[in-house]
Amino acid sequence: FNSAEVQDVFDLFDFWDGRDGLIDAVKVGDLLRCVGLNPTQELARRHGGTKKAGEKQLTYAEFLACFESVKKETDTGTFKDFMEAFKSHDREGLGYVSVAELRQILTTSGERLSDREVNEIFQFTELRENIDGNVKYEDFINGVLSGGKS
Repeated sequence: FNSAEVQDVFDLFDFWDGRDGLIDAVKVGDLLRCVGLNPTQELARRHGGTKKAGEKQLTYAEFLACFESVKKETDTGTFKDFMEAFKSHDREGLGYVSVAELRQILTTSGERLSDREVNEIFQFTELRENIDGNVKYEDFINGVLSGGKS
């Protein structure tokens, strides 16, 4: 994304946020995701976002600084990191985890996701379970890291 595209996305958020040239800082994470980044909620807060609506407003210039700093972040986890994490849940060592356990992991570990968010991820990555209700976690990780459906 170039700065003109980032400006367009900012303007769309501003349109729905009162058309005053400001966006609520609670929406920083959402805005960053709309411009191709994938920050955690904690990372978005570390770079200008807030936990609650109404705490802070950002101008486009302030948001652009957030965008540039998050874009430079390198601590996002690698394929290898995610594979290692899933291996601890792979009882038989065959590269599979049950869909129920995957849902449990995503809703109770780390930055917890809601059931709705998990459903969206499953749909977005075209998660396919086998006859035993298991998924190949390597395919799931690849789907998430590549941005889903290709």
